[in-house]
Amino acid sequence: MARKLRIQFPGAIYHVINRGNYRRDLFLSPSEARAFLDTVQEVRGLMGWRIHAYALMRNHYHLAIETPEPNLVEGMHWLQTTWATRFNRFRQERGHLFQGRYQSLLIEDAAALARVVDYIHLNPVRAKIVPPEQIRHYRWTSLAGILRGDGWTDDHGWQAGGRFADDERGRQAYERYLVEIGSDEASWEARGLKGLSRGWAIGTLGWKQALAKEQSQLDLMAGFEASEVRDFRQSRWEHALAGTLRSLNRTETDLDTAPMKQPWKLELAADVRRRSGASFPWLANRLKLGAAASLRSYLCRQNLGQQRTTA
Repeated sequence: MARKLRIQFPGAIYHVINRGNYRRDLFLSPSEARAFLDTVQEVRGLMGWRIHAYALMRNHYHLAIETPEPNLVEGMHWLQTTWATRFNRFRQERGHLFQGRYQSLLIEDAAALARVVDYIHLNPVRAKIVPPEQIRHYRWTSLAGILRGDGWTDDHGWQAGGRFADDERGRQAYERYLVEIGSDEASWEARGLKGLSRGWAIGTLGWKQALAKEQSQLDLMAGFEASEVRDFRQSRWEHALAGTLRSLNRTETDLDTAPMKQPWKLELAADVRRRSGASFPWLANRLKLGAAASLRSYLCRQNLGQQRTTA
């Protein structure tokens, strides 16, 4: 199955989720939870992120992240590899810590972000860890710091354009609001508090459709790490090469024959490039055709000649 692409742009907001491998526990002790949050604060400073909310559960975490620069992939790679190294050192273990790639659902605007922040803060209520009226006493969400007035998360999420004032009365009103919502689970769907951990984006249908259309016109590798882009493209090139070799009744061993620039090998290079967009350096090296610049020049002249013939 193809891996989901990461959509990145300046100012993008995400609901990020990941779980322990085989749903193993990630945060068994307060020291492990604190160490993870310390790592989140580190990456926040390194990447310039705004963290709007977080929740740590025994075997997974939720983050609401805003990226002023398009660097979600870079930052998440640093966060998860750094935390995995620290975790394994702490427990004297080895192996994969997370179940796989993290989820990163794009968030449309402040209204959608407010729902995600509420959803994250209500996580321990939804999991039946604490009753709604005790929600402030769950230590491992950003709500605890918000209600004390000494949290390090960005206030934009829970205030959501002024729905609650940034003062003691506003914080008390936000707590009452969450207790009310948490006590009325039947209303969560109507309030838009369900399905916020599924799919690829959180927002209106029109916005999703416009974003999907916009992204379809961009480089489809947007959001992949450099090594992932390289591996994906080379796999595509190898697939095209294998197909063209078969169509020419040639094998891999035929690529070693001399002289290098035989007509059939040049035909092979032209067809693979036409089918897959393979780069000249890769074709020259893989097909043993000498210098990439010479191959480029030859294929360009060949293409120009064909255009003149058909004109």
